Amino acid sequence: MKLLDGKDLAAQRRRQLKRQVAALRRRGVVPGLAVVMVGENPASQVYVRNKKNYSCEVGVRFWLRKFSAGASEAKIIGAIKKLNQDKRVHGIILQLPLPSRLDSLKVISAIDPIKDVDGLHPMNLGLLAAGRPLFLPATPKGILDLLDHYQIDVQGKRVAVVGFGLVVGMPLSLALLHLKATVVVAHGQTKDLGSISRSADIIVTAAGVPNLIKGSMVRAGAVVVDAGISKVGGKLVGDVELKTVARKASYLTPVPGGVGPMTVSSLIANVVQAAKGF
Repeated sequence: MKLLDGKDLAAQRRRQLKRQVAALRRRGVVPGLAVVMVGENPASQVYVRNKKNYSCEVGVRFWLRKFSAGASEAKIIGAIKKLNQDKRVHGIILQLPLPSRLDSLKVISAIDPIKDVDGLHPMNLGLLAAGRPLFLPATPKGILDLLDHYQIDVQGKRVAVVGFGLVVGMPLSLALLHLKATVVVAHGQTKDLGSISRSADIIVTAAGVPNLIKGSMVRAGAVVVDAGISKVGGKLVGDVELKTVARKASYLTPVPGGVGPMTVSSLIANVVQAAKGF
């Protein structure tokens, strides 16, 4: 079994992005990312800090617009509209999840689609369904880049995507279909997940359920990509039961150090892409 090392690849991409940003700066363009965060979700605070650190390392300007958990939709949307008009800002992301009382889709829809570097605006998701996205959402982009780096071709392969969330499962499924994979999507109501996963050449799981995917559910030689994140006993874990799956898989992403670093790298790559278009 070989590890799909997202940390190492993200470090390589960091150096490439740093050169691209330097070239843009010489032309007088400084890429800028604004993150809108609501509340004090501990995981979100970690993710935002990672985005800020990566941005600073490659020379991307970073702004954080932070709101209390009780902030109104109107106030948050008003701030987003101001960022839409700010020429220094090339990319805007809404840090998810939002407090449950807020309508995530409504708030995301306030982002100008050409600054929607997370690729979650309804217009961009529609373009993704048509195979022509402005921006591929960061986690699916990171997963596909990681597979490509290790020369794992998805064309014609049976791919099981476990989880159908807005951030990972749904956009990844659409992207894989356009790459000519045969895709089966599993979710919380799926019956007999094991029979689906055992038939797959590639499994991508993003359910957020520790130890969901066990060795008995994986065919010998399958590629397993773990995009799930949970905390157990103060440690970050994925959806995969590592010991048993490692005995069956040909390739496996570690948690942490697999998909996570690639997500941040892909997001900043989208910001640089947006800056090049201005």
